[in-house]
Amino acid sequence: MLQRPNPSTSRLSTLFTLCLLCFYSAFCPLAAQADESATPAGIDSDLVLSTRGIAGQLLNQLGQKLKAAMSADGPIAAVSVCKEAAPAIAKSLSAEHGVLITRVGTRVRNSNMGVPNAWQKEALAKFEARMAQGEKPADLEYWQVVDTGNGKRELHYAKAIAAQPQCLACHGQPQDIAAPLAEKIKLEYPNDEAVGYIVGKLRGAVVVTKPL
Repeated sequence: MLQRPNPSTSRLSTLFTLCLLCFYSAFCPLAAQADESATPAGIDSDLVLSTRGIAGQLLNQLGQKLKAAMSADGPIAAVSVCKEAAPAIAKSLSAEHGVLITRVGTRVRNSNMGVPNAWQKEALAKFEARMAQGEKPADLEYWQVVDTGNGKRELHYAKAIAAQPQCLACHGQPQDIAAPLAEKIKLEYPNDEAVGYIVGKLRGAVVVTKPL
């Protein structure tokens, strides 16, 4: 006897699929930009491409992990995977490439990797100011080379992530997030602040710190 799909489960699956699309859509502008010839002043073009590539790897690998979790265990379980996988992927990529990479938010959900430091706050503030002047989030990058002492330098890179329609399934107005999903998010992230976004607003950034 055929069983009808549970409407609640189907809705949650749809919502979490939208969350996955949010990850990929956030990365698409970055991937396209990597093919452009424009290079930030004073920064080697190969370094520009490699840094953008590392940032893209973080979002791609996390998206793949979430997709696999969705297929195997469903949307609620995938929330836990996101919490555990994102820091692990960031740590692995950091070790592989000799950088420090993470995602930060204008409002923090995962305090293990989402809290911006001083230069990252500056990058987010610049993104918001540029967006207020009409610039498109897809075009926004932040590049900075700083002296760290003893003749050493460090590259700071940030790529803006704007809230897409898909993102609102997990990051929209609290009353609009499906109750089972909202409960799981609250369980995994009791101090969650990453809600209340609207489409087109700055959600955060992928950030890379690289010793030179």
